[in-house]
Amino acid sequence: MPEPSPSGVYLARHGQTAYNLEGRFQGRQPVPLDATGRAQAGELAERAAGCEFAELWSSTLLRARETAEIVAARIGLEPRFDERLVETDAGHWTNRPFSEVQAETPDLFAMFIAGDPAFAFPGGESFAQQEVRVEAALLDIESGALPALVVCHGMVIRAALSVRAGEWLPGGQRVENGAIVPLNPAQAAASLGDADATQAS
Repeated sequence: MPEPSPSGVYLARHGQTAYNLEGRFQGRQPVPLDATGRAQAGELAERAAGCEFAELWSSTLLRARETAEIVAARIGLEPRFDERLVETDAGHWTNRPFSEVQAETPDLFAMFIAGDPAFAFPGGESFAQQEVRVEAALLDIESGALPALVVCHGMVIRAALSVRAGEWLPGGQRVENGAIVPLNPAQAAASLGDADATQAS
């Protein structure tokens, strides 16, 4: 069970996909959970069952929807799907391995990893654009029934925690697949993965 969240909002990363395992940008593609991801979603559902959530929210992307539906079946809540919770649009990097992008455009990839405020995916979305839409969704969630569980993506969690912290949080996107963290940067820091974890989900 996660630590109590002062905001009443908890962020959960969807279960693993083949793209997570391969280290590949999946962006907004309809990538399903793999067998490990479905097991992680089941484990997430069991943890969620002990938290008495009043509301369940989810990104509309397939991997988050599948995770949320597994959780919903366990806790008896109908998911509320919100387009603003989708993963960053990775533009021209979509479907490409992290290693390939890093080798081809090391400076731009370094900006991505460092969370440079000026970073934008080539042909896709900027960090600043993502943070605006994610924060707008969270404010609406906080105005509703609480506590609320939000099933979303690694970079969405990064955006949410970084906005609330007022600065980029190193490792903020590295929440493990199937993990739950409170919408509180200080509390969430203890749950962040290491540098080998997936950078985008």
